[in-house]
Amino acid sequence: MTGKQRAQLRAMANGLETILYIGKDGITEGTVKEAYDALEARELIKGCVQQGAPLDAREALETLCEKTGAEPIQHIGRRFVMYRPSRENPKIIVE
Repeated sequence: MTGKQRAQLRAMANGLETILYIGKDGITEGTVKEAYDALEARELIKGCVQQGAPLDAREALETLCEKTGAEPIQHIGRRFVMYRPSRENPKIIVE
């Protein structure tokens, strides 16, 4: 993914609400399933690492991207954004 494509996705992510939360249990199988399903439905999702979590946003982003086949887009503070085109019905066109 090029820097220009990543910048386009970052701009799109600005208006998104956070839908994925990583809590004190860290990344569980349920979290991975939730992220996978959300990526399939939305393609671009924003997540947040809660205060008591055992890992930071970068670690959470890397782990989730590895387990779901997604691309890391950005992480700032405790928030992160990831992208994966839908396998069945892609909606976001990345130029």
